[in-house]
Amino acid sequence: MDSGPIRILAVDDHPIFREGIASLLADHSDMRLVAEASGGIEAVRQFRVHKPDITLMDLQMPEMNGLDAIMAIRGEFPEARIIVLTTYSGDVQVLRALKAGACAYLLKNTLHKELADTIRTVYAGKRALSPETVFELVEHATDDALTPGEVDVLRLIATGNANKQIADLLSVTEETVKSRVKNILSKLNANDRTHAATIGLKRGIIEL
Repeated sequence: MDSGPIRILAVDDHPIFREGIASLLADHSDMRLVAEASGGIEAVRQFRVHKPDITLMDLQMPEMNGLDAIMAIRGEFPEARIIVLTTYSGDVQVLRALKAGACAYLLKNTLHKELADTIRTVYAGKRALSPETVFELVEHATDDALTPGEVDVLRLIATGNANKQIADLLSVTEETVKSRVKNILSKLNANDRTHAATIGLKRGIIEL
């Protein structure tokens, strides 16, 4: 590695948030913001042009989300070092990001305290997770994961569908749906369907 500043690409669909990142980085002489992108497709383009040392990646973006952008960038540049910045601490989403190739996972409300140190840690070739994220992962480490079929049912519950509608939409019997709902409530330790949907959204099992 050369001794120049750490070159950074910031990816987020909110210009104000990117401005905040820029002002945070401006306080550190060993870092330089070299490019910005407002979505996943633009992020891949900007990465190809600038080949930054570190990419700061939001997850929830239109057109191409952060997870797909991470996979696209890492597919072309396996050495890419990507830090996820998000408002969501859900364990399932964290695992997805890490499996996609992210080196670190930071919550946006901790950036003032943790961003610079996390960038330096990842630049040095290590991984970094915020304490809240580690807690979420540990809390659910021994949980039974929902099957793909159960995830489909949970997603349709969250959008307000009754069992019969879900059965029609998934081309399965109503008995199958009832069985999956029962499993979902048990696995998520949920009181009812609404509670299950809330847990599913919080943990990143489903998105609306």
